[in-house]
Amino acid sequence: MKIGIDLDGVVFDTEKEFRVYSELFDMLSLKQNSKKNNKELRFQDRFKWSDEQTQSFLDKYHRRIDEEANYVPGAKDVLHLLKKDGHQLVVITARGGWNKEMIDITKRRFYNDDMDIFDKCYWACENKGEVCLKEKIDVMIDDSYEKCKMISEEKIKTIYLKDAPSYEIQDNEYVKTLYNWGEIYRYISELSNKKKS
Repeated sequence: MKIGIDLDGVVFDTEKEFRVYSELFDMLSLKQNSKKNNKELRFQDRFKWSDEQTQSFLDKYHRRIDEEANYVPGAKDVLHLLKKDGHQLVVITARGGWNKEMIDITKRRFYNDDMDIFDKCYWACENKGEVCLKEKIDVMIDDSYEKCKMISEEKIKTIYLKDAPSYEIQDNEYVKTLYNWGEIYRYISELSNKKKS
């Protein structure tokens, strides 16, 4: 099968780091409490910050978070298992859209961490549904409620990897909410076995 994989919040635990540092930035640097909606995935949507405040946060933390964020528990092992099982792995990520330098940083991390296992990478990608259709993706893994909704509406099976306060999504034929990489491996193995029989 061909598996589409988001990076932030799926492979790298950047979303948790963004949550931590955006809270600290709001309280310590901006000296305010401007949180408006904790269920939003993007920090820009969780706080009432001006464009200048948002840019100041990014200047201070973005590179640090992308360089230092740990892998989501189990991501490395399961991705290697999926590759060994014969699946094609395609990165489909918005990473690199704000800062092109993050693409090279990520490629170096993959190389240094024995994670240079992806068949293809789409960087700075905003329309993931379009890429999934073009690549004939069988299953897309993402942590964004909005992206999962959009991709599943294209009749592409989508795993909504949920690990933080966020919106609920109704599971159906095309969307499955899962909470860790062990569950992802089980689900993809079951889909793959059904496809073979």
